Amino acid sequence: MIIAILALLGLVFGSFVNAFVWRLREQELLFEKKKKPTKKQLLKFSILQGRSMCPHCEHELAAKDLVPVLSWLSLKGKCRYCAKPISWQYPAVELATAALFVVSYLFWPTAITGFEWQHFVVWLGFLVMFMALAVYDLRWFLLPDRIVYPLISVAALETVILAIHGHQASLLLWPALGALVIAGTFWVLFQVSAGNWIGGGDVKLGVVLGLWASGARMALLVIFFASLIGTVFSLPMLVKSKSAMKLRVPFGPFLLAATIVVVLFGMHLINWYTQRLLGRY
Repeated sequence: MIIAILALLGLVFGSFVNAFVWRLREQELLFEKKKKPTKKQLLKFSILQGRSMCPHCEHELAAKDLVPVLSWLSLKGKCRYCAKPISWQYPAVELATAALFVVSYLFWPTAITGFEWQHFVVWLGFLVMFMALAVYDLRWFLLPDRIVYPLISVAALETVILAIHGHQASLLLWPALGALVIAGTFWVLFQVSAGNWIGGGDVKLGVVLGLWASGARMALLVIFFASLIGTVFSLPMLVKSKSAMKLRVPFGPFLLAATIVVVLFGMHLINWYTQRLLGRY
C-alpha cells in the first residue's frame, strides 16, 4: 500500500515538476525582456496561482488533460487544442519521480520508523526539487538560484533538526564537512578554469549535496560517481562531436544522480569496498 501511494505521489509531483520548470523559465524570460513585468503577466506564470496550459498555444488545460502519463498517452503526445507535439519529457519526468519515490522507500539506509519518517519525507521533497534542477539544467544549462538557495536553507535546517534530535554535535560537523568538500572542490575548479570547467551553480549546489552526503568519504563518493556517470553519458557525444571543445554538457544532473546513489547506497558501497580491501590483507 505504501509503495502504491508513493508511486502515485511521485507521478503527481513529477507533473508538478514539469509545470514548475516551465513557469519558472517563463518568469525568468519575462524579467529578461522587461525589468518590471505586469502583475497580470506574473500571475499568468505564477507557480502557485497560475493555471495549467499548453506550452505552445497557452490554452488552459482541462482536468482530463492533467492525468500524469495517461493524458499524454491518450493524446498520443499532442496537445488536444493545437495538435502540436508535447515533449516526451513530461511522462518521462513523471515516471522518473515516481520511480525515485519508490526506490527511496525500498532502499532507505535506515529503518523508517518514528522520527525517521520526517527525514524521509524531507528527502522526498528534495527529490522533487532535484528533478526540477536536473530538467532545468538539461534544457537551459543553468541551475537557478531561486531553487538552489531555498534548498541550501532547508538542508541546513534539516541538519540542525537531526543534530538536536540525535543529541550529537557530530551530526552538525559531518554534514558541514561534506558541504565543504564538494563545494570547496568545485569552487577551486571554478576559480582555476575561470568558469570553463564547472559553473557557479554547481558550486552552490555542492553545499546542498554535501549536507546530504554527511561526511567527507560520502562527499568524495558523490564527486566520484558524478564524474563516472558524466563520463559514461558524455563519451558517445564526444565520439559523434566534431569538436570536443565546443561540446556543452551540464554537470548538475550527474551530481544530483550521484547524490541519490550515495544517500541510498553509499554506506553499503563503502562497507563492501572496505571488506573486500581488508579481506585481501
